[in-house]
Amino acid sequence: MHSGRPTQGGTAVGEHPRPELGTQLEQLERLVMTESPSGDVDLVRRCAAAVGDLVREVLGERPQELEVEGQPHLLLRSGAARPVLLLAHLDTVWPAGTTAHWPFAVDGDWATGPGVFDMKAGLVQGLHAVQLSGATDVDLLVTSDEEIGSPTSRALIEQQAARARAVLVLEPSIDGAPKTSRKGVSIYRLRVRGRASHAGLEPEAGVNALVELAAQVTTIHGLQDAVAGTTVTPTVATAGTTTNTVPATAEVSVDVRAWSAEEQTRVDSALRALTPRLPGASLELLGGVNRPPLEAVASAPLMRLAARCAAELGIDLPPGRAVGGGSDGNFTAALGVPTLDGIGAVGHGAHAAGERAFVPALTDRAALVARLLQELTTNGIVEVRT
Repeated sequence: MHSGRPTQGGTAVGEHPRPELGTQLEQLERLVMTESPSGDVDLVRRCAAAVGDLVREVLGERPQELEVEGQPHLLLRSGAARPVLLLAHLDTVWPAGTTAHWPFAVDGDWATGPGVFDMKAGLVQGLHAVQLSGATDVDLLVTSDEEIGSPTSRALIEQQAARARAVLVLEPSIDGAPKTSRKGVSIYRLRVRGRASHAGLEPEAGVNALVELAAQVTTIHGLQDAVAGTTVTPTVATAGTTTNTVPATAEVSVDVRAWSAEEQTRVDSALRALTPRLPGASLELLGGVNRPPLEAVASAPLMRLAARCAAELGIDLPPGRAVGGGSDGNFTAALGVPTLDGIGAVGHGAHAAGERAFVPALTDRAALVARLLQELTTNGIVEVRT
């Protein structure tokens, strides 16, 4: 980022400095207690303002707020032609009012509170990493709709990533390990239309949309491939209006996860090829690919670099792990940009009651990301082998 931003007293990261833990915890408490459920734009906007204040506090500059379809996102650009992009999100899955009965707290080595692990601790760590590194070729993008599929931020993420030499995603780790592969995610809704009739007087005059849906669900479930690791999961279904009426409509949601783009395409094509079984029924498929896979080739060079940096700093960094959930790193990896995900907080329980972040790791992970930023901005572009 700009050379005018504060640095850690000119101390090299190789000399093992760490941010002040008390400061990090105070800042983390502020963010956790500023609730930010994805769908509540007013609360998200309030949290975006708090994050903007924190960025200015740590880095000396306030990020630009970019509003897309009413949703606020924050961008701090360095002006570099090929920056390293730090990618984070401020929204959480927790509804408004959660902090009233579950406020931020520190108990021994653990900090708890809604969103503390996914991913407000990672955001705090990332800001201190930039400050600690003194690197000037770093852009920061903080989005506010990641937990609902990034509908308004995807184009912004891809635009910023396309010009980056590498992307570090401040999502939480898994048992301390970075996430070097992520499944692609596809989301569908299959709508069935039949014809209503009286279930007692003339059921034969109707076209039972629920019966049609049942047949389609069996076919849909059969598209999964356990060997390839592809899951195709019918989830939420609805049908009918009253107990004595042949259902005229029925719907099912389908969640698809796949390690490769080829598998995503196979399932997508098969779903679009579904045909009705009952005469008079019709099908409508909505949705499609939400996130492409983050394949291991996109993360391998950065994982090797992270392992080396961790060893130099005396930090225990487990080997990278493959996970089924998606993130905004899926978008950046699909562009061919080197991407390392899960480089944020160490802890447990994302999206679950009692989620927690490991307090001693806050300073270590900030130092690790700082070293990565130094290496990437000093030693050039890491290329992805395809």
